[in-house]
Amino acid sequence: MSARKYFGTDGVRGVVGGELINAEFALRLGYAAGRVLSQGAVSGSGRPTVVIGKDTRISGYMLEAALEAGLSAAGVDVLLAGPIPTPAVAYLTRAWRLAAGIVISASHNPHYDNGIKFFSSGGTKLPDATEAAIETMLEQPMGCADSAGLGRARRISDAAGRYIEFCKSTFPNELDLQGLKIVVDAAHGAAYHIAPHVFRELGAEVSVIGCEPDGFNINEGVGATHPEALIAAVAEQGADLGIALDGDADRLQMVDAAGRLYNGDELLYAIVRDRAKLHPINGVVGTLMTNFGLERRLKELHIPFVRAQVGDRYVLERLRHHGWLYGGESSGHLLCLDCHTTGDGIVAALQVLAAMRHANLPLAALVADLKMYAQKMVNVPLAAGLDWQAHAGLQAAAQAVQATLGERGRVLIRASGTEPKLRLMVEADDAALADECVRQLVAVKLT
Repeated sequence: MSARKYFGTDGVRGVVGGELINAEFALRLGYAAGRVLSQGAVSGSGRPTVVIGKDTRISGYMLEAALEAGLSAAGVDVLLAGPIPTPAVAYLTRAWRLAAGIVISASHNPHYDNGIKFFSSGGTKLPDATEAAIETMLEQPMGCADSAGLGRARRISDAAGRYIEFCKSTFPNELDLQGLKIVVDAAHGAAYHIAPHVFRELGAEVSVIGCEPDGFNINEGVGATHPEALIAAVAEQGADLGIALDGDADRLQMVDAAGRLYNGDELLYAIVRDRAKLHPINGVVGTLMTNFGLERRLKELHIPFVRAQVGDRYVLERLRHHGWLYGGESSGHLLCLDCHTTGDGIVAALQVLAAMRHANLPLAALVADLKMYAQKMVNVPLAAGLDWQAHAGLQAAAQAVQATLGERGRVLIRASGTEPKLRLMVEADDAALADECVRQLVAVKLT
């Protein structure tokens, strides 16, 4: 993917009131995207229509209004879905045969950040060529269609209900959640009024935390990035399970009655093992950060495994390249392409619950044969201009450490994408071994 001025790996994101996340830029972005859509880059001929969804940040109102105005000025009709999860926008875009979907969210970030990302008509991330076309249009002066050519906008009152039914449809018809007591943590985010209904309508007894958004508390001490709140709630309420989503509900963590937290690697394994009983698994995609234990276990099961760059966008790219269905990140972005076109925290949770019901086993028993490797990571300063990949001392140390580990672990060295630091990581089947190997890497003088 070529360099972008505005788009990152997941749309446009930044601090509210900054260079990109403000009313003026959102207006121009809406107009530029509308012009590209009108030219047929995504939607084909005729007047295009897009749906806009958002999470619960206070800045969502401002950005929604600005995007709506820009799209209308470009001659694009707009459907306003209100607060709904990111994967809900992907679903509605595809189900309603729209030109595109737009999500206003900064996912797991604090309330003072926000972002704007797009889905194609097929419910997937926009192709690189379309993002490039929008960026090119952003550099042109903004205009406005005449009165007869302006787009119309209307609010959709049943978007949440439609998405609830879609989520439930991914859970096997012959199963239910009767007898399960579940705590749902929606991170005060986009799924606050959706996730509890999904699990309750499938038969579970549901209680909630993180379902009282006020525009400022999204992801604050709750949700998938702060699971300690859910762990405490599950214990206090004597629940069987806890389900934690992030602010836009595309990320999942789960907790069992014993207080054990399950990350994306373990949950992906539970889903894949269940699916393997139904049909052959052609392969699984993880990332550079996926636990080595998952890779080793899949190898034992003769299931191919490949790693993508960190980011669900890259996982999806590799899945589509190989024609595979299942992948994810340790952080909890899980993709089940036999259910949805994008990562979906609610849908992923339902697939884990289906696996539990199929096997009639608790979550701990489902992943009992998955040995997670100890992971030790240290960040070290990286001097500007230093080519760490060509650093003889570091490369020699990495090779020596890998030789020591053999089949017992792996080494990963990568530069941070956001700060001048080098991330040194070792995974091993023994925590003491991982610590010792990392110490060897840190001892290298990066000069």
